[in-house]
Amino acid sequence: MHNEYMLETTLNKIRQLVPKGIFSFFQPAYHYSLALLSAVVYRFPSRKIKVIGVTGTKGKSTTTEIVNAILEEAGYKTAISNTIRYKVGSISTDNKFKMSMPGRFFVQKLIRKAVSEKCDYIVLEMTSQGTLQFRHKFIHLDAFIFTNLSPEHIDSHGSYENYVAAKVKIAKGLMKSKKMNRIIVANADDKESVRFLNCEAEMKTTFSTKDAEPFEIKKEGMDFTLRGKKVSSPLSGLFNLYNLLGAIACAHSLGISDEIIVQAVEKFKGVKGRVEKINAGQDFSVVIDYAHTPDSLEKLYQVFETSRNICVLGGTGGGRDNWKRKEMGRIADMYCDEIILTDEDPYDENPDQIVQDVAEGITGQTPKIIMDRRAAISEALKSAKTGDSVLITGKGTDPYIMGPNGTKTPWSDAQIAKEELEKILSSK
Repeated sequence: MHNEYMLETTLNKIRQLVPKGIFSFFQPAYHYSLALLSAVVYRFPSRKIKVIGVTGTKGKSTTTEIVNAILEEAGYKTAISNTIRYKVGSISTDNKFKMSMPGRFFVQKLIRKAVSEKCDYIVLEMTSQGTLQFRHKFIHLDAFIFTNLSPEHIDSHGSYENYVAAKVKIAKGLMKSKKMNRIIVANADDKESVRFLNCEAEMKTTFSTKDAEPFEIKKEGMDFTLRGKKVSSPLSGLFNLYNLLGAIACAHSLGISDEIIVQAVEKFKGVKGRVEKINAGQDFSVVIDYAHTPDSLEKLYQVFETSRNICVLGGTGGGRDNWKRKEMGRIADMYCDEIILTDEDPYDENPDQIVQDVAEGITGQTPKIIMDRRAAISEALKSAKTGDSVLITGKGTDPYIMGPNGTKTPWSDAQIAKEELEKILSSK
């Protein structure tokens, strides 16, 4: 699985031998060269297949999956690359790389494989972090979906403005694509949408919650309106309504009928690690979610406003975006009846300090601090009573807890929650 990274890994080792100041100067050329080389090695495969790129702060993975589901319902053979998995045709592999947008050689090889397997479309999650390393270069897009923007990765980009500009670069890549009938789909309810819509394309379309009115979002799903027809989806949360609307708008632009779209949407049950419900026969809700920004955390908690909530969270990754930790603590304080703070992905930072930073935002109650993440999840489940909701956030489908000096501990919030639930239920 790692062979496609061999060349890039070798070059990275060589890079480490170069003095930092010198490398910083040549860094753009280095990353651009890798992007070009990978495209040459795999013979510019994106020219031979229809490519849909999805970017934004939140909702990228879910949107790619909904687009994929609609395309498959329409009879197309598809490939996909996102934070959760890589798929070509019927063969799907979990994403174990801790990267939403994989290395240049990997993604070009994946596109080439999709072409070889005669896929009609490949749907790609594309990130601002990826643009810093030119991972978006030499990928010729047919369509581009912008989901939303809120502050994230500020440490990497230097400012929110730089972060937005990095996202817009992906849309500008569509402008340079030599494909015919290029499409831009943008969230009209997001103030940054105009930046994307200013990019050149033959077709530009927007989506908004107004398109879905009247709609009703419930704890266990939602009903909304599509061109006068009522549609029921098992997904919940306003954020998922946006994800659905972005995918639907793209599908409309591709000429897919409402009938097929509705069939796909009503069948689509969601993705792993995104408001994923864990059920072992207990009489309370257990939910795993990737929420790792203040905005995404609050939107998740709002779905469960009517229940008593026991929340397990950390401060997301160490060494980055320190500003959001106290804010996430404040949001948990507003919506959670019990808060358990725990380890997440400390990397080289002191995990105790990360948790203390989150705790600074919690003033209305005293959170429990249980650094062992399994023990924290177990404690939350033991505290739950009939009708409660246990909300475990920050990891989603992440396969490892990232520790100091590059150490990785294999992990699955969903699997741990299932195991601990079974222990509790078997002891009753």
